[in-house]
Amino acid sequence: MVTGQPIPPIYCIGPLISTSSSEDQHGCLTWLDSQPSQSVVYLSFGSMGRFSLKQLTETAIALEASGVRFLWVVRNPLPDNGSQPMLGAEEPSLEEFLPEGFLDRTKDRGFVVKSWAPQVKVLNHDSVGGFVTHCGWNSTLEAVSAGVPMLAWPLFAEQKITRTFLVEEIKVALSVAESRDGFVNADDLKIRLTELMDSEEGKAMRERIMAMKDRAARATSDGGSSRVALAKLAATLQTRIG
Repeated sequence: MVTGQPIPPIYCIGPLISTSSSEDQHGCLTWLDSQPSQSVVYLSFGSMGRFSLKQLTETAIALEASGVRFLWVVRNPLPDNGSQPMLGAEEPSLEEFLPEGFLDRTKDRGFVVKSWAPQVKVLNHDSVGGFVTHCGWNSTLEAVSAGVPMLAWPLFAEQKITRTFLVEEIKVALSVAESRDGFVNADDLKIRLTELMDSEEGKAMRERIMAMKDRAARATSDGGSSRVALAKLAATLQTRIG
């Protein structure tokens, strides 16, 4: 801010959601079609979200023990030293780093995807009732716009601040219980998964975030506050340029 100068205008535009133009039906969407309404918890941690083999094992144990239906996007585990996998390294299969027999034991209520899923379509699917997320801002906006309550599991950067906002301010997320080094054990995660999908608190969060979904839709519709702000911004730029 420059002393003596007017504060520049602020234009509140959004939420802005990027959707894929691909018409291909991903296998996980076909699986979701067969699941009951709002019964599936979706777990995904963004393009940079990777865990140790130990953490993946604990997550699998929690999912199996909780009894919840789940769609889990899994990336290759980090090497033991915590560094990123080397480019060109041989791609391991899911069976190589998930607990032995896990995929078979959970096949009637779980679907595991390697590396990527069409997240916007998944979150807007009627079968999805909860989202375990790293609290990246894009994922957060997508969850709010879809009306899906969250279990916040931040990994780095600003994600812990976003978790605080989601959990304490607008109350549309629960927080995982982490150790000092960020590890989440299976027992604690199982409890949180159950609370997210089947508790009075989870129900209240779902009602709050559905109300936010409606407000987001109104803001981005014709005549909505976001559209109006964008038009004002465009008019201001045209005036200054021309």
